[in-house]
Amino acid sequence: MLVLLISGWLSQPAAAQGPGSGGPVPGPAPDPTAVPIDGGASALLAAAGLLGYRQLRRR
Repeated sequence: MLVLLISGWLSQPAAAQGPGSGGPVPGPAPDPTAVPIDGGASALLAAAGLLGYRQLRRR
């Protein structure tokens, strides 16, 4: 009896949804964030130069 119930339940056709709108329509691209990348690189380069100068002065 249980086997018949399970086989009947598994043989039911799947009820799929119809094709929808396809999802949200993309709008215009947002503006890129204005971040000065050079600020950190310049500070790092200056710090490396100062450390190098300090090492040369110690010798």
